[in-house]
Amino acid sequence: MAKQIIHTEQAPAAIGPYSQAVRVGDTVYLSGQIPLLPGSGELVRGEIQIQARQVFSNLAAVAEAAGGGLKDIVKLNIFLTDLGHFPLVNEVMAETFAEPYPARAAIGVAALPKGAEIEMDAIMVIGDEGEASDA
Repeated sequence: MAKQIIHTEQAPAAIGPYSQAVRVGDTVYLSGQIPLLPGSGELVRGEIQIQARQVFSNLAAVAEAAGGGLKDIVKLNIFLTDLGHFPLVNEVMAETFAEPYPARAAIGVAALPKGAEIEMDAIMVIGDEGEASDA
């Protein structure tokens, strides 16, 4: 099955040798996003909620470029340098997603690229022909 590389200027450019996302069939693998501003590549600092919203915005831009949206995410991984932020990130996730929620893991890590405090990657399943599913 052929791989389709997904790229959008609406999300931060990759900061290494990887693609923003790769689509194989109706499954899209979204690379990790940290709270970088598209264009400038500046890292958003401040409250973890603000950082989480930026990460979700970046994921949404890549998901849209692939023909889907956040509602099509079936698996989300959240990486935090401080698991004390977990309840606050949960609040932002509840604002961002509606039931049924995607499967999720939240993982504490020692460090993230560029000194970020949060990173997320995801797996998305979209309908054939690149249209988002209603499920």
